[in-house]
Amino acid sequence: MTKAKKILFITQEIAPYVPESAMTKIGRDLPQAIQEKSREIRTFMPKWGIINERRNQLHEVIRLSGMNLIIDETDHPLIIKVASIASTRMQVYFIDNDDYFGKRGMSRDSQKEEYPDNAERAVFYARGVLETVKKLRWTPEIIHCQGWMSSIIPYYIKTAYAEEPSFRDCRVIFTPSEENLKKNLPENFEGIINFKNTCADDWKDLGVNNTQLLNLLGMKYADGVSLIKSEPSFRNFIKDNDIPYLPAQKPENFATAYSNFYDKVWSTGKEVIDDTEED
Repeated sequence: MTKAKKILFITQEIAPYVPESAMTKIGRDLPQAIQEKSREIRTFMPKWGIINERRNQLHEVIRLSGMNLIIDETDHPLIIKVASIASTRMQVYFIDNDDYFGKRGMSRDSQKEEYPDNAERAVFYARGVLETVKKLRWTPEIIHCQGWMSSIIPYYIKTAYAEEPSFRDCRVIFTPSEENLKKNLPENFEGIINFKNTCADDWKDLGVNNTQLLNLLGMKYADGVSLIKSEPSFRNFIKDNDIPYLPAQKPENFATAYSNFYDKVWSTGKEVIDDTEED
């Protein structure tokens, strides 16, 4: 079996930058475990407003920043920052923008209300990461997207970025978030997500008009799906669409289980994966 040597991790949460959760643990521990298996990695996350830049020693990467991304006919500056996690050799790139991240939290505000522009924030994050990877002149073989914030990336890689040399031959894994997001999509969502050759027919058949569309979109366009928990609706979607998947794993099994899954998806694109749940 051919092994995937370059793995790109695109997540929404990494400890210690944000409060601990199941998603932060996989965002933090999995890339390090894969790197320790002598694979080359790059890691991205949003620069949420709750991240203390001074304490975590973030600094701007001038050579990567400065681009403007046009979303629904509006320009949005892209800022790239970087930091290293103490006691590891793992570097993290941060996607930043004052409007989408700035002083704001992750999916919800201080009143626990979902941000109405979460879908637009996900689109900006997706395009920001993909454009930055192109600038890095680095070609991943596996791209592992984690959480609703990274859900647009599998879709764009199979449509708008399908012929880009950086992504043309890669495989995409998606891990949906367990967070129950219910906010209706903005009325102009079609204009927000539209880029190059995308069209509404690509996602309207998913039959939902709220933020859960993001998780479904990520799974639909992924070459494989990994789960954090055994969410019945996700498992049903995976099986109905015949998508290879990796069930929830214990942290101590991350390195072996994910390495094997990456290699299977990289080698075949489509392969039946054992769906036995971990205890």
